[in-house]
Amino acid sequence: MTETMVSNVSLKVDMSNLGKYSENAKNAVEDIKQRAGKQGQFLNWIGFLPQNQINNIDNLYELAEKAKDNKYTDLAILGIGGSRHTTESLIRMIGKEANVHFYSSVDSESFRRFINSLDLSKTQFLVVSKSGGTIETTVAYENARKVMQEYLEKDDVSDRFIAMTDISSEKSNLRKHVNAGDIKLSGLVHDDVGGRFSIFDDATIFTLAYAGVPKEDVIAMLNASLKAQQEFLNPDINSNMALQQAAFNVQSRLDGNQKHFVEYFGDAFQGTTLWEKQLKNESLKARISTDTNVGPGYLHYNAEADLDSANKDSFFTFVYVTPQEKVTKAVLEGVISAYSNMHPVSVVELKDLSLTTLAEFIEFKHFETLYTGNILRQIDGDITSIENALPEVLQPNVEIYKKEVRKAMAK
Repeated sequence: MTETMVSNVSLKVDMSNLGKYSENAKNAVEDIKQRAGKQGQFLNWIGFLPQNQINNIDNLYELAEKAKDNKYTDLAILGIGGSRHTTESLIRMIGKEANVHFYSSVDSESFRRFINSLDLSKTQFLVVSKSGGTIETTVAYENARKVMQEYLEKDDVSDRFIAMTDISSEKSNLRKHVNAGDIKLSGLVHDDVGGRFSIFDDATIFTLAYAGVPKEDVIAMLNASLKAQQEFLNPDINSNMALQQAAFNVQSRLDGNQKHFVEYFGDAFQGTTLWEKQLKNESLKARISTDTNVGPGYLHYNAEADLDSANKDSFFTFVYVTPQEKVTKAVLEGVISAYSNMHPVSVVELKDLSLTTLAEFIEFKHFETLYTGNILRQIDGDITSIENALPEVLQPNVEIYKKEVRKAMAK
């Protein structure tokens, strides 16, 4: 394996077959560059978003302080998909989840258990939805509002809710609640940033501030994001590890391996597995099916199938923080060796779980995803015109189930 490294994140991958993708790699980078910053391309997470958040950081921290009001310690986040998994991934990776709670369900039993886990005297609710009409989030907000009205014995509970949604009330029902005074404080879900790419949007920065992460650490994270983006917009596949991982994914797929298993080691990655599954499966559709696990526990329910000689359609990426203990090193070395003897394998190593390292890792995942889809489509002759957004940032098939849900609700 050849190792390529940004500042704090490295990739080990077999480069012997990747050189043939150098032209595809250049085309993919050029395609992304010419679209970034243009309306309707859903690529405003490149350049614009992290820089905007640096410029707006004081306002977001002031918003968090107003919400906490010197008496609230916990934040209950109501959101689904990218509105949840982006924030949850980062919060769990830095170990700040003790006072941040997430909810996405719709059934009454799940809601009862969620509410019973909260200390309502110390909790604020953050409602996250771009459209403000996502059914799961809408139901959660309505139920939480009723609970707080009963708990506080008053109708006006606007000071216990914060909204992150579109700036326009014409586009967002949630913004209408803000304008009507039902929700006291609010921030934005920015335009042209797809949910699964929105990890640095207002909801996450607000949550970091609420959880007590120092402002200077968040600024350093955002600057690291901008720097990493430039690294991953380098068209040279020999030095751009996002292109290398994408080419590895493509080669594995062309060799008949459609199932990509991303194996994280360490409980800090429990939320990251959910984010990556959404990121990859919504972006790559059925071209590559991505699943994620947290090790070493998954080895006791997956390894038997993974290492079966009949398994001919899988490839693997192992992700971990540089190990310090002998037993951790031994487990990783043994597992990666066993899997590499039977399957295509790449390895991603993080120096630590600092915000600057995680910013690099997040951008690596963003660009790996875009480039994998782009190169696969190039090979298939499926080229998207500049007038249309790339398939990797859209999710039209999600609307299929939502349409049927709306039909059922109308009965």
